[in-house]
Amino acid sequence: MGSITIRRLDDDLKERLRQRAARHGRSMEDEVREVLRITLAAEAGEPDNLAKRIQARFGALGGVELDLPKRESTREPPAF
Repeated sequence: MGSITIRRLDDDLKERLRQRAARHGRSMEDEVREVLRITLAAEAGEPDNLAKRIQARFGALGGVELDLPKRESTREPPAF
């Protein structure tokens, strides 16, 4: 794996990064990795679709087959 050094980072930006990392329970280095991962994935045109993200995360665990009840015919609308 490669590494990167960022010089002349604004103090305010560094502090905001530190706070963000603390909120997410990560080190600053891990937080930078995650920010880069998210940003570059968005640029790559990866769909920001909740259902697809859930499938990607939990798909390997297997699906659940549900027994769905048969649909009944709809009622006639009331006559007024």
